[in-house]
Amino acid sequence: QLQASGGGLVQAGGSLRLSCAASGRIFSIRDMGWYRQAPGKQRDLAATITSGGSTSYADSVKGRFTISRDNAKNTVYLEMNSLKPEDTAVYYCNAGLRPYATGPWGYYWGQGTQVTVSS
Repeated sequence: QLQASGGGLVQAGGSLRLSCAASGRIFSIRDMGWYRQAPGKQRDLAATITSGGSTSYADSVKGRFTISRDNAKNTVYLEMNSLKPEDTAVYYCNAGLRPYATGPWGYYWGQGTQVTVSS
């Protein structure tokens, strides 16, 4: 239900833009976010955005990453600038959504997209 794209290989100091589109049965989406998992490490939050557009960032990406969303397209973006080798990870998108008006909220994950930053 969540399809992420935009990862790749980039040199340090470069930029990438990730996208994640939610599809299928969707009544409403609230928070959307990006998490990342480096090899041998736990999955950590990178950035989140509420349905109203309020954002929050991990300290390690503040000032370099920008999260945004297009509610009409059910899509969340992550603009990553000034990339560092330590940003290398699999990036996962996440969304809290409700498939039906009367159904429960659930959190869903995208399949992950690899970002590799070379020094």
